[in-house]
Amino acid sequence: MPRSPNVIFVITDDQGYGDIGCHGNPVLKTPNLDRMASESAQLDNHHHDPLCSPSRAALLTGQYACRNGVWHVIHGRHLLHPAATTMADIFAENAYRTGMFGKWHLGDNFPLAPQYRGFDEALCHRGGGVGELPDFWGNDYFDDVYFQNGEPHQCEGYCTDVFFEAALKFIEARSEAPFFVYLAPNAMHAPHIVPDIYAAPYLDQGIPAERARFYGMISNFDENMGALFARLRALGIDEDTLVIFTADHGTAAGYNPATGDGFNAGLRGKKGSVYDGGHQVNFFFRWKSRLPAGRKASQLSAHIDILPTLIDICDLSFDCGIEFDGVSLAGLLSADADDMPERSIVIQLQPNQPRKWHQTAVLNGRWRLVNGAELYDVERDRAQAHDVAADCPQVLSALRRDYDAFWDDMQDSFAQVVSIPVGAERENPVLLSARDWHPTAGRVPWKQGWIDDPAFDANGFWMIDVARAGRYRVELRTHPREADQPMKANRARLIIGDKRWASDVCADDSSFSFEVELDAGPTTLSALISEARGRRERGAYYVYVTHLDKILEQF
Repeated sequence: MPRSPNVIFVITDDQGYGDIGCHGNPVLKTPNLDRMASESAQLDNHHHDPLCSPSRAALLTGQYACRNGVWHVIHGRHLLHPAATTMADIFAENAYRTGMFGKWHLGDNFPLAPQYRGFDEALCHRGGGVGELPDFWGNDYFDDVYFQNGEPHQCEGYCTDVFFEAALKFIEARSEAPFFVYLAPNAMHAPHIVPDIYAAPYLDQGIPAERARFYGMISNFDENMGALFARLRALGIDEDTLVIFTADHGTAAGYNPATGDGFNAGLRGKKGSVYDGGHQVNFFFRWKSRLPAGRKASQLSAHIDILPTLIDICDLSFDCGIEFDGVSLAGLLSADADDMPERSIVIQLQPNQPRKWHQTAVLNGRWRLVNGAELYDVERDRAQAHDVAADCPQVLSALRRDYDAFWDDMQDSFAQVVSIPVGAERENPVLLSARDWHPTAGRVPWKQGWIDDPAFDANGFWMIDVARAGRYRVELRTHPREADQPMKANRARLIIGDKRWASDVCADDSSFSFEVELDAGPTTLSALISEARGRRERGAYYVYVTHLDKILEQF
């Protein structure tokens, strides 16, 4: 029986369908990705959700992201339900070594972080990007501190290089078991920071500085892909390793819809849009011994199809009892089939509290129903410039019915809330950051650079689940422990469920702690400070919750 294939799943951030040379970009040079495309079976009409967390959740589970608690990128709606079965869980069940490197963006705490979701090894930043609130303070893409299996780990070098080097180290470890690697660099997410040598060729061509740096990040990534393929050849495993390349959604900085500047392969919209430019992405499967090189499947496919496809083409056993929303594309990739069942696929971007028809596209064959009212025939109108809803009322009605059925099916999922456990033995203390707030007032400062700006004064609460009844220390901060800056506050309040505590504090203190008795079970936690500078009451952006009973038993 042939050995199971190694699998390397590479997913970039914010790199659209047009952000690659082989799709006609007139200035961007991606020789290694272009070569990979020529050696791959491609999904050439493939779609993800228009923002990071929902796309990643759907890819990893084979289900619509909202079915597992994910429909946004902040506000606690990016936390993948702990009961969800992930791609890594399934590979691990099939005796694969599993490693994750880069961006997760589906929860940073137990049991949501990657080291609890089927991965034997994980090296990642926290939050949705390097330098966001839950990430290690001061990370700036160079010589950063990332989290290795949950513990801070000092790294040397540029972020993309670091994640590729860690993945290669994992790949090279001696083992009889095949490996599954989920390699998810933070590139090309903002801020667009890259060594000057990569941006310079684009600046020299007169490309605007922001786009030149964005393209420079892609060039650095492309160089790393070339090094990855060279290492696979040197190890003698190139032919029997399935390498996948995709991105989470449409371009962030390769195209400006307002001015038409840049390149978007003729697509309308960008990251965050439910027009095709916001969600059509590259998807390459390079498996030199098994899949036909250069094959392009033009049939409609989506994120929900990828896990069922991998189960088929890697011949994985699967007995988790869940139903996928997607279908296997193995026949399309291998050229054994050219047809697909007619179906509608829903692409959406929901706010904290979901609203029907909010930022929604229904995809079915040639048709795109946008926000329930606009209808486009993308076979005749790739740019989605001409709304044909008035001319095709039957198509409009049919797609609206499909969305109605989807919406009704998701109501129980929308009602569920993913809570962050506190007091669990696997993680004590627990760090809560305002990035996971359910906001109640103001604009949530999810970037580190925003928290000292009064424009971002905000309040919110965390959904928590107290794992064990007992005594807890709840430590309030405006900056994390590694930054340890004064809170400049004169008053602190803590609200957990229907219980309240308050105290005066010293402006020079970097933290203030309450010791409280908590009952087990789900509840809410709000931590508030009033500042001596006269700023309005706002949330403490960092809270450390420690279960004290076992700690006190030691003394």
